[in-house]
Amino acid sequence: MTITAGPEQARQGDVFVFSGEARNPDGSEATDVSLSWSVSPATSGFIMADGRFVGYAPGTARVILSADGVSDTLEVQVQARAGPKGGFDIVGRGEVTTRFTSDLWVQGDVAYTATWGQHPSGRSGNALFAWDVSDPSAPVMTGSVTVDAVTVNDIKVRGDGTLAVITHEGSVDTLNGITLLDLTDPRAPTVIGRFTESLEAGVHNVWIDGDHVYACSDDANLRIIDISDPLAPVLVASFSAAPTPVHDVLVRDGLAFVSHWDAGLVILDVGNGAAGGSPDNPIVVGRVFTEGGQTHNAWYWPDGPYVFVGEEDFQTPGIMHVVDLSDLENPVEVATFRVPATTPHNFWMDEEREILYLAWYTEGVFALDVSGELLGELDRQDRLVASVRYDGPSPGVTSGIGTSTWAPQLYEGNVYISDLHSGLWVLRPDF
Repeated sequence: MTITAGPEQARQGDVFVFSGEARNPDGSEATDVSLSWSVSPATSGFIMADGRFVGYAPGTARVILSADGVSDTLEVQVQARAGPKGGFDIVGRGEVTTRFTSDLWVQGDVAYTATWGQHPSGRSGNALFAWDVSDPSAPVMTGSVTVDAVTVNDIKVRGDGTLAVITHEGSVDTLNGITLLDLTDPRAPTVIGRFTESLEAGVHNVWIDGDHVYACSDDANLRIIDISDPLAPVLVASFSAAPTPVHDVLVRDGLAFVSHWDAGLVILDVGNGAAGGSPDNPIVVGRVFTEGGQTHNAWYWPDGPYVFVGEEDFQTPGIMHVVDLSDLENPVEVATFRVPATTPHNFWMDEEREILYLAWYTEGVFALDVSGELLGELDRQDRLVASVRYDGPSPGVTSGIGTSTWAPQLYEGNVYISDLHSGLWVLRPDF
């Protein structure tokens, strides 16, 4: 048994490939044996059946190739990753304490925050707030829209900045649906109209891609709506893979990534060309069931090519799963990131710096180095760049309502945060 290729030194978190061979006593290749890779001690790294290895802890890792009681060992010196490190500075905030805050979107000099559920103050989540953030250190509320809903869970702004969509859940008139907003004056949005067809059960999340809205209906369907005429939207398609919630959707490069809870992450061609799909004829390209299910949200990084998938599990700490999309038709989970508390919510990525921002409810915001090939347990690879619980208790933050981070968005160097309890926060990465 001989390890024929592989490094003697490896940086923590980087992936290397080992190869080996087995030969019979006469020197001929042994083709009838099953080769097995392992690492000792187990805490020092991880190796796949195909020989791909990633080092976890600095020090000596012994990579072992074995079969039928015969083995070969190569010692690998795992070196510290020495990646970017730092923290977050609190730049400013826009306080909301009489309603729970849900999602946000930042466009130009304006941030929009939605609202959620029934607050102890007696107010429901029936409002959208507009904030002037031309001075990020001092956000100023400049406008609001109230609608018939108990929860306005989501807000999305179209790429050209002229139109926004908000969602309805718990409407008194039971129509729910979505409301389209005119952003001619972005600081004071006005209602264009409401669309409810096939959305009466409620809409949890949406995405706008050009002239189409992708709406996650609470009846376990993704609805696709043509808004080329915002005054007269038209339902053009519906999709469901199973009677489990369609919780979230992200559309990029003609692909829709549908977070379908226990039905997994479903990838639809809605104009990409991979399967001949379009917005009015979505076609499944690939599907993956991440370990643990409860597929809550996804962020697609084409250059990876990876999808970062959130598992919202309130019974045990949630996990971020990394799915490799090298083969779009056969996505494969390759890595995880775990935090031993609560669960993740939404993600955003700085693709230029290859840093992923993760909202993690009571644990605040995490910045994660996702450069290079990803494999194994990322939380054991010293990839954490920074984290902050900005609304106490946290080092340097001794009082507050308590961090409950819902969504991050990186915009012009700042990370804007919506917090369930306290509204809008502006953080600046210091790394």
